[in-house]
Amino acid sequence: MSEKSEQQQEENPVVDEAMKVDSKAQEKPQSAESASAEQAAEKAPPAEPDWKDSYARLLADFDNYKKRVAREREDTYHYAEADVLNSVLPVVDNLALALSNAADKADDPFVKGVQLVYDSLLSSLKDRKAEPFDSIGKALDTAKMEAIATLPNEEIAEGLVSNEVKRGWMLRDKVLRAAQVVVSSGKVDG
Repeated sequence: MSEKSEQQQEENPVVDEAMKVDSKAQEKPQSAESASAEQAAEKAPPAEPDWKDSYARLLADFDNYKKRVAREREDTYHYAEADVLNSVLPVVDNLALALSNAADKADDPFVKGVQLVYDSLLSSLKDRKAEPFDSIGKALDTAKMEAIATLPNEEIAEGLVSNEVKRGWMLRDKVLRAAQVVVSSGKVDG
């Protein structure tokens, strides 16, 4: 028995080694298979995007770009127009002041000439959609008017505009220049 047990012990390491080699051999193909599958996944081209969807998105982006550029161009034009019109408004104010001071000389040819220039300038401004707005007798609207003083007034109720120092102007639906006004504080106490 002793010989047999020695043989079994000697055989066991061989058997054990054989089993280890066999298990390693089985593991290598599995790991090789998984490695080759991973490499194939890496090398495979990504799924193609839908070209119709890409085209539709690109077309929509371009359409939005065209609309934005047109809107920006129009805004630039209007801002430039507003700047020019704002620079002309003091001239209009000066002509109006000259005409109000020459009211007693309305038959003078010079005053008639100034009146023609004034009317022509107002007509040109109106063609550009710039128009003055009235504020006397109306409630103070801080979006359109700038109150520069409060004075008592017998004829106009408290809180209403009693005098206009500078006339206000609108360009389309926006305020080109706010009116500078005096607000009534009501009747004089006394």
